[in-house]
Amino acid sequence: MKKIRKGDMVMVLTGRDKGKQGSVLKVVTAKDRVIVQGVNMVKRHFRGGQGQPPGIVDKEAAIHVSNVALIDPKEGKPTRVTFKVLDGGRKVRVAKRSGEVIDV
Repeated sequence: MKKIRKGDMVMVLTGRDKGKQGSVLKVVTAKDRVIVQGVNMVKRHFRGGQGQPPGIVDKEAAIHVSNVALIDPKEGKPTRVTFKVLDGGRKVRVAKRSGEVIDV
């Protein structure tokens, strides 16, 4: 089980986009990177092709997972994540800052 998943709200901790928040669009587990909506924007030049016009497009680039922190659902601030096993044997993520269960 990973600490950050697709759809989570995260905050960037370091780099040029420090302090920005966004939703995780994709998790690249092989490289320990995440793609966050509206964060780490880069320009890509496309030649165009079948059904796609040429031009310059802004898109999100990957950022290392250690440079982002999950937003606490209760307080709205960045928090670390720990794991807890519930009575039914189900493993869930828990926010360290508030103790709130993240997975419902």
